[in-house]
Order: sequence, then structure tokens, then C-alpha cells
Amino acid sequence: MSNGNNKRSSAKEKLIRSGIKVIEHNGIQGFSLRKAAEECGISCAAPYKHFKNKDEFLTKIIQYINEEWLIRQEKIVRKYTGDIREQLINICLAYIDFLVENPQYRSIIMIKDESLSPENNQIRYKISDKSRELINIYCQSERILLKTEAEKIFIIRSLIYGASLMFDNGELAYNEENRLMIYQAIDHQFELTSVDKSSN
Repeated sequence: MSNGNNKRSSAKEKLIRSGIKVIEHNGIQGFSLRKAAEECGISCAAPYKHFKNKDEFLTKIIQYINEEWLIRQEKIVRKYTGDIREQLINICLAYIDFLVENPQYRSIIMIKDESLSPENNQIRYKISDKSRELINIYCQSERILLKTEAEKIFIIRSLIYGASLMFDNGELAYNEENRLMIYQAIDHQFELTSVDKSSN
């Protein structure tokens, strides 16, 4: 019985990965269970054993990516227990790695498509839940104003997505030296909040 469940789980994951490839190349508008089945090399009816319809398939794809990222975040949080600043900086750096090492996921994470249901958009936004929670805790502990917090989030997110793009297109070499440079740039933003706080 358990072997059968494992096989179904494995087939489902293969379908999810195939679905991600279809979206990467065709977008949400060009995504269908049939195309995912073709990409996976199975019959057009097979996906319906795992998903009721296209919308549920998309939900599972988004949840799959979120879970992959959550595993990485949890490792960082455990590694830097009690040090929110280090947790935040290393989560930011790990997110760049996640985007660079999984370019196929970017088509889901960064998509802006009206054909994605409001429910699936809400699930997609959950990928940032942990970092938002940590930023909120850090800013409260440092008594950082909401306006300053919003500015820091904007700058740090710009660093993350800018670095990911530059690594991806080869403008910036994806190596430890440049990862350290980005670490320092993100850390500098938190250093500035400490300076702002002490000068008030």
C-alpha cells in the first residue's frame, strides 16, 4: 500500500516539475494539463488522477515551490538561532541562490498574470511570509519607523532581484566573491538602521 502511495507521489512530483517547465516556456496562458502530460511523456488523462483541473494543478505547483524555499529558510533560521539580523541577511542571500539555481521557478514567483486566480496569487505571496515576519520583528526590536522599514524592504528587494538578474545574464559572475559583496551590501542596510536609531 505504501509503495503505491510512493509511486503516486513520485508521478505527481514529475507532473508538477513538467508543469513548471510548460509555464516557463509558454506562460500561464499557454499552460494546460494536456501540455504538462506531453512534457512528462504520459497520457493526457493521467494528470486528472492527481489534479481536478488546471487551477488545482497551478495551486500544487505554487505550493511545491513555496515548500522548496521554506526548507532552505528553516535551515538558515536554525543555523542563526537568536540572531535575527544574520537570519535576514542569509535568507536574502539564499533567496538569490534559489532564484539563480532554479530559473524555472522564476516564471511562477515573478509572474504577473490576470489568469492566475486571486487564491493562487495569495498562495504565491506566501513565499515571502517568513522574511516579512523576520523584518517586522527586527524593525520592532530596533524601533524602526514604518516609513524607514518600507524603504529598507524596497532597497533590499531591489538588491535581491537585481543581483539575481545580473548573475543570470552573466553581467555579474556567480561566485563567492560577489556573493560576499551582496552580503555586505544587504548588511549595510541594516547597519544604516542602527546608525539612524543611535542618532535620534
